[in-house]
Amino acid sequence: MLTLFHAPRSRSSRIISLLRELDAIDKVDIEIVDITRGDGSGRKDPRNPHPEGKVPVLVHDGVVIWESIAIIQYLTDLFPEKNMAPVAGDPQRGRYLSWLGWYAGVVEPVLIMQATGLSHHYFDFTFRGPSEMAKRLEDALKDSPYLMGDRYTAIDLLLHSPFAWYPAATPDSAVVKAWVERCAQRPSLQWTTDYDARTAVAA
Repeated sequence: MLTLFHAPRSRSSRIISLLRELDAIDKVDIEIVDITRGDGSGRKDPRNPHPEGKVPVLVHDGVVIWESIAIIQYLTDLFPEKNMAPVAGDPQRGRYLSWLGWYAGVVEPVLIMQATGLSHHYFDFTFRGPSEMAKRLEDALKDSPYLMGDRYTAIDLLLHSPFAWYPAATPDSAVVKAWVERCAQRPSLQWTTDYDARTAVAA
């Protein structure tokens, strides 16, 4: 049994979009939970198995999987039919996994520092900054429409998501902006927006 613990209009929304892309939305029970929001609203929901009360959380036959990149890798491996990620043995698998790790290890810290206006030379030395992040994306996209080439994958879904939530952080690059817009046109994202609107009211 698969259960996704989801809070509407949160980081778990991208997992809802992924499930739509994987044609697996009807294979997962979705449990709507509350979370503590950045503006102080919400609360830690006792129904949520995440020890910090965060989302997304996926539970598969009693095993708890947390962190977006782990859940994305787990689901794309579990439902490989839609080719949202290179499978084990594919020569592009290592590139795919590297993008996953880069998102968690670099993109989120850099964007959080940018949003808060904080700066420190140790941080810049370790993670670099928005300009280096932008160049990495631009270099990957200058010769192809998506980060893995001609095909939209879970990497595009994940890496474009912070720019959808925080448009001011979108790099000032025509190539990157076109990619963000291209990703935003996916029907799965509109479906998730409508789903979140319905479930937020119901909650």
